[in-house]
Amino acid sequence: MNFTIIKHAVEVDHGIKRLSMHFIKKHAAPERARLSTELCAQIGEEFKRIGLSTLPRTLPTSENEFVWVIQRDSVLGEVADLAAALAHLDELGMNPLPQVFDNYPRAKSNLS
Repeated sequence: MNFTIIKHAVEVDHGIKRLSMHFIKKHAAPERARLSTELCAQIGEEFKRIGLSTLPRTLPTSENEFVWVIQRDSVLGEVADLAAALAHLDELGMNPLPQVFDNYPRAKSNLS
């Protein structure tokens, strides 16, 4: 897997870049015919290893979908990680702000 172009694209755009899953697959696994759940999980783990995260957190298997790729050590990356932690606590029933996702219903689905 070669993520050099993806990582550079994110860095050039101030720590965030909207990319299609087709583009990501083309650079991460050009030999693969399609995106599978397993491949998306591998891509997500490699992103984490090189300091990137995505929204939605679980990568879609459709090449027609777009995701946000975020530099984890940026301010926005830290905010996204904090929001994801809050969404995780909400799933566990331990959210210290239980009504927060009532106001932002689409946010929670992208953070888990």
